[in-house]
Amino acid sequence: MKEISHPDTVTILLAAGSSSRMGQSKQLLDVKGVPLLRHSVHTALSAGTSRIVVVLGANEPSHREVIRDLPVDIVVNHYWQSGMGSSIKTALHYIIREHAEAKAVLMMVCDQPKVTSKHLHALVNEYFRSGKKIVASSYANAVGVPAVFGRSFFSNMLMLKDDEGARKIIAQFSELSTTLPFPDGALDLDTMDDYTKFRDQITPPKENI
Repeated sequence: MKEISHPDTVTILLAAGSSSRMGQSKQLLDVKGVPLLRHSVHTALSAGTSRIVVVLGANEPSHREVIRDLPVDIVVNHYWQSGMGSSIKTALHYIIREHAEAKAVLMMVCDQPKVTSKHLHALVNEYFRSGKKIVASSYANAVGVPAVFGRSFFSNMLMLKDDEGARKIIAQFSELSTTLPFPDGALDLDTMDDYTKFRDQITPPKENI
């Protein structure tokens, strides 16, 4: 069983997209011997939050299958085509109903394969240590997820347009936020070229004999 060090925090893992630019399901790409979605869930489970809420949408049956044995709450966004904002709202409605005790959410996406449990721990620890209402990741001259949002922002996130994401909230309330550096966050797997480059980074070169 995972060690829970942040019982008041629920993790949201957004994984509802259709991977249109990839040409195939990115959630099922092999990462270190397991599908990317399962890899992301394993990372989330090591972050020490009370629950993991995984939002599925496109290809839901095949994606559900690769994580069905893991201790997560799976919710389905039937309007996933509308955009990431619709998935965020789907997750929040579920959390408000089923995990009303949550004081914060840790939001992450499944296509950042270099996210580590150490970084997720650091984000949540900084949230409770700093008193800031948002703690986000900084990379490639940008600020984004993974990020922690206090409960006071749930209503703001529920008002996001379907095609808007968490970055809008971070930018809108920058004076209430802080960031932690996460250079590896710049890598997300949107295209097959992205995946090929990532795979080459983690696969040791063959020795010449």
